[in-house]
Amino acid sequence: MWRRYFGQEAIIFGIDINPACAIFNGRSGAVRIGSQDDPEFLKSVVAEMGGVDVVIDDGSHEMGHIKASLLTLFPLLSLGGTYVIEDLLTAYWREFGGGLTTRDNFFVFLRHMIDDMHHWYHRGSVAHLDMSRSLTGLHVHDSMVILDKSPVFAPVHSRIGTATTRRA
Repeated sequence: MWRRYFGQEAIIFGIDINPACAIFNGRSGAVRIGSQDDPEFLKSVVAEMGGVDVVIDDGSHEMGHIKASLLTLFPLLSLGGTYVIEDLLTAYWREFGGGLTTRDNFFVFLRHMIDDMHHWYHRGSVAHLDMSRSLTGLHVHDSMVILDKSPVFAPVHSRIGTATTRRA
C-alpha cells in the first residue's frame, strides 16, 4: 500500500519487534527488526535510510513507546517532513499505559507540545526545546495526530488600526 502511495522511487523502511516480520524484507521495502523505544536502533535505521521525510508510527500503541519514538525520530525528520501517530485511542486504555485522567495519556504530552509551539506568548518553560524549534503544525484527528516539521520563525507584531498585538 505505501509503495503505491509514495511511488517506486520512495525508500520505505518498516520496523517491527517481531522477528517473523523479516520475511517481508525486500518485498516492497526494507524491514528492520527492533524496538520502537530503542533510540540507538531507530537512529541506525534512519542513518541506513539516508534520512527520513515521513514517519508513520503504527507500532505498539503504548504511551511510553510512542513518546520514545517521537523524541528520537522527530529531531531526525527532514525539514518539511511529516510525523504521523495513529491508533491513539489507546491513550485512554490503561493496558497501553494510558487512561483518561492519567498524566501518561499521550494527549497530556501533546498539550506540552502545543504550549511549546506557542512559547512566544507565555512566560512558562519549554518542555521540549528541540521540538519547539521546528514544530510548526499539530493536527489532531480521531485517534491520530499529524505533526509538521519546518523552520520556526518568531512572530511579527503588527498593527491594525490603533490596536497593537502584545505578548501575554
